[in-house]
This record gives sequence, C-alpha cells and structure tokens, in this order.
Amino acid sequence: MYFLGFDLGSSSVKACLIHADTGAVAASAFYPEREMTIAAPKPGFAEQQPQMWWENACLASQAVIKKANVSPEEVGAIGISYQMHGLVVVDENLNVLRPSIIWCDSRAVEVGNRAMDALGEEYVLPHLLNSPGNFTASKLGWVKENEPEVYAKVHKFMLPGDYLAARMTSEVVTTPSGLSEGIFWDFVNQRPADFLFDHFGFDQSILPDVLPTFAEQGKVTAAAAAELGLRVGIPVTYRAGDQPNNAFSLNVLEPGEVAATAGTSGVVYGVSDQIKFDPKSRVNTFLHVNPIASSARYGVLLCVNGTGSLNGWLRNALFQGNISYPEMNTLAAQAPVGSDGLFCLPFGNGAERMLENQDPGNTFKGLQFSRHGLSHFTRASQEGIVFALYYGMEIMETVGVSLKNIRAGEANMFLSPVFRETFANVSGATVELYNTDGAQGAARAAGFGLGYYKNRSEAFTGLTALRTIEPDANLAQATRDAYGAWKASLEKNL
Repeated sequence: MYFLGFDLGSSSVKACLIHADTGAVAASAFYPEREMTIAAPKPGFAEQQPQMWWENACLASQAVIKKANVSPEEVGAIGISYQMHGLVVVDENLNVLRPSIIWCDSRAVEVGNRAMDALGEEYVLPHLLNSPGNFTASKLGWVKENEPEVYAKVHKFMLPGDYLAARMTSEVVTTPSGLSEGIFWDFVNQRPADFLFDHFGFDQSILPDVLPTFAEQGKVTAAAAAELGLRVGIPVTYRAGDQPNNAFSLNVLEPGEVAATAGTSGVVYGVSDQIKFDPKSRVNTFLHVNPIASSARYGVLLCVNGTGSLNGWLRNALFQGNISYPEMNTLAAQAPVGSDGLFCLPFGNGAERMLENQDPGNTFKGLQFSRHGLSHFTRASQEGIVFALYYGMEIMETVGVSLKNIRAGEANMFLSPVFRETFANVSGATVELYNTDGAQGAARAAGFGLGYYKNRSEAFTGLTALRTIEPDANLAQATRDAYGAWKASLEKNL
C-alpha cells in the first residue's frame, strides 16, 4: 500500500507517494515548474485562481503514479497540506465565486481591527487566542462588506485545502485546526466562534461541516479520479495548514519540540500543551494537528518576513550574482562569531507582526571600513536572521513553548553551517535536520487518519535525522553576547 500527500503552496502543488510500511518515498513531483501566478489587482491584494490549484494537483498526481510505476489501486489514502489563512467561497454547485484571497493579502487588516475594537480585547483574546487581524474570518468580512453581490451567492466558505479536498470528494468539510488558523474557533467553548459569526453577520449555514483532522473526510469521486489518475473511492483522511503540517512532517508533536523553516520567509512553530496567547499578538496560537485526540496540543507560530529573501538580495546586490549560495556559506564561515561587531537587522520585507506590525527596514549597524569585508556582511546577515527568529522564540516562551529540540528540513538557509550552528548556540537547543517536506508529511498523516498507523513510531518509520547540531560550548557564550548586542541595537532602533 502507498499513501499520497499533496502540499498546496502559493508557488506550486507538490505530490508525494510513500510506501506505507517502510515510509520510503516512491516518487514526488510538483507543478508548475515555474511559480503559479499571484494576481495583485490593487496594492496589498494577493489572489489566486483555485482552478489553477486543481489543475496542478492533477498533473502532480498523474506524475507520481507514473514515476513510481504503481497501480492507482495501491493508493490507500490521501492527505492534504495547504497554504494557511486563505479564503475560497463557492455556490451550491461548488463553483468558485471569486479568486481566492490568499495568505499574503493585506486588504482585511482594518476589518479585523474593527472587529477587535467592537468585541474588546479582554473577550476576544481568551476566546480566539489571536486578534482577528488579517486572517480568513476578516477576509470573508471584507467580501461581505465590499462585494455584497458575491457574498449573497455564498453557499460555503473554505480554506484552500478544504477546496482541494472538495474537488476530490464533492464533500465540503473543514477541521477544528483549520478553523483555528482562520480565527473561526472558540477555544473557551471548543466550537466554532458563534460570537464572531454574529459580529460579522455571517449565517451559520455557510460554515462547512467540521470533522477531525485525522479521519475519513470523503472519498474520491469518479470524475475526480479520472482527472487525478487515481482510483474511485480513495479516502481523504487528513488535511492541515502548511506550518502545522510541516511540524507533523518533522515529528514535532510534543511540548518542547519546535519546527523551523527558513525559505523566502522564516517560520518557527513550537508545540505547547497550554492554552495561552500573546497579549500583543506578536506570535499566534492555533490548534496543532495531533493524532492522539486525548492529548490537546497547541501550535505557536512566529514569522520573520525576510530570511532567504535577504540572502538572495545580498547575492544579487552585493555580489552581482557572481557567487553561489554554497560559496556564500563558505565566505560567511571566514568571519568570527558576531561578525566583528557588524550587526544586521533583517527587516526589509514589510511590516513584521513580531514587531507589532512595525516596518523598520533592513539595517547594517557597526560598519567600520578598516575592519569589515564581504565575509562579515555575509555572516552578519545569516546571524541577523537567526537572531530575529530567536527574538521571536523568546516571545514564544512566554506563551508556554519551551525550546529543547529544533527540527528543520535540510534545505534553504539550514544548508549553511554558520546558520544552523548559530541557531543551536543562541538557543541552547539541539538542531536536527531531516530530508522531508510538506507533501511527505501529508502522506504519513493520511496513514494515521486511515488508522493504518497506530502510533508515532509506525508513522515515522524511515524518518531519520541527516544531521544533528549540538550547542558548542566554545562558541555559545560568544554567540549569546552577540545576540545581546544585536537585541539592544534592535530595541533602540524601534
């Protein structure tokens, strides 16, 4: 038997087929080869056509079946990971009524702020654990307010993964985890947030049926099977947003375990067993994806907008594209810890939620012409990114996340020895790097949802750390000292 996982991103849709018993990857593929289009009809808008997601999911599915040379009859279950916080609205025939308003669209900020003011922080935060902000609920509020003719036709609203599953099964359902990331979930009463529906004037009928994250959520229809290249009747048994799913893919399920990514942006996602929130909403708490229903888990998420994007800017602007990323990593290692007093505040990609929506821009501080060269700039950038992430991790600790073990895919910025060693030395945590991704995690989760896997050891057979980085006693104090100076510089700059 094989399990099939999909990861619906904003750039592409990836599919991965894993062997149920060994956990080995049989094949993976992504479409399109170039990034999917993100439309921006107005400043601050970001939209995608859900039909584009479906077409690329079909191509990826067909490709993995062909590459693995397996029969569609051998696919036992499907899992779906997806870009968080997006909005899809459909009519009674599941026709999409407007392009999806995706995660990086900022049009609904004011809608969320007004909801917070009207309902009151003292009520909203204990119930939602977050400000309505720019999340899915506020985006739906924006549609109701600005496109009443569209809203009048809405039969159901969905998150992006709900839509992909609905195309497969014709069943419109969602999960508590998904509703929590859309800021629709009432943590006090453990149900959809009736008071938020009342505030926005949403009819309860547009809420999809709510099913567990790990459970049968519909079966592939004949029409969908023909397009996907699969058999009729395969159950969809899991769906989750990309960050909780990334944590699942790294076997991050228990308090003290932390998942990190450092691609274009940087995300740290820590697991807690406490219902706590940041009063300033600098980090966000959601329901985590936990296959053991009796053990409630919560995911605390922080984001730094510019991580790999800073590294890319440095390569193109400072080095004119005449150096590879591995060569930059080698260059960074030539400078000492702390970059000889050169600090980088890596905030050049828009307002940072972690900084209470301030946008201080990217800054290099402490530059001395007689001491600093390209190696210092390169190392300072990588240290600055890690320090920014750790600054957010200190906030995470105040809402119940302990930092004992940090897991990440061996990719992107974690390919740099300086980056990953700085991570271990400043945090004091062990850093483990794995060869996994979101589609692979969704495939493993599908096995859990099917009931094929009974525990974590079965589900994560074949998942082993490629590299483990322990804090270096000879460098840890120097790294912490550099972080202290960096933090003082940041807070003086705000």
